[in-house]
Amino acid sequence: MKFSLVVPTYNEAGGIEQLIQALAAVFEENGLDGEIVVVDDNSPDGTGAIVDRLAVRYPVKCVHRPGKLGLSSGVIDGWKAARPESEALGAMDADFSHDPKVIPAMVRALESGYGLAVGSRYVPGGGISNWPKRRKITSLVAIVLAKPLTRIRDITSGFFLVKRAALDGVELDPIGFKIGLEVFAKAHYGKAAEIPYVFTDRIAGTSKLNQGEIVNYLRQLGRIYRLKLAGSLRR
Repeated sequence: MKFSLVVPTYNEAGGIEQLIQALAAVFEENGLDGEIVVVDDNSPDGTGAIVDRLAVRYPVKCVHRPGKLGLSSGVIDGWKAARPESEALGAMDADFSHDPKVIPAMVRALESGYGLAVGSRYVPGGGISNWPKRRKITSLVAIVLAKPLTRIRDITSGFFLVKRAALDGVELDPIGFKIGLEVFAKAHYGKAAEIPYVFTDRIAGTSKLNQGEIVNYLRQLGRIYRLKLAGSLRR
């Protein structure tokens, strides 16, 4: 299965080369036909230029945007720029919090008939490393609030692959950085598989989570619940 994996970036120069190398190694070792699409929001630290340099050696390309436009819109722009032959589209963070070694299992899940494969912290075998108690509680509360929208246990995961056809005709209108929530609640994927992995807090750069993003998440939930109540959501 051909797939395109989008990695949105802003000031990720400290780790983007290592991530691309790790992804390329996973693809080669497992015989995967994967494409990496980095969407860079004009990072002052030169992230985009690093990716351009690596494109001659690795299966990666960079979409350069004029400013800091946000993670979710970056993922959507990356999907638009993905090669047309990719049968699946995905997203992951640039900071090694998402384990590249989980991707082969995600691809196999799609090849076996699932429409969506989610890297999950909240199924047996999954977990979280190096998070303070407050952040763990925030994550669990966010999941409880969204639970009526989907059976997926890690509703707030940003690490996933979805079949391209599942997004046909789906209007994605995210606020903030929870693009996964939009896909899980709206896309027509049928069966979903959750693949366990251990989330590890970033090794370089700055976390996206702040009070503003918490407010954006609540606004996003409100939008989706209104669609659900109006009968506009179906899968």
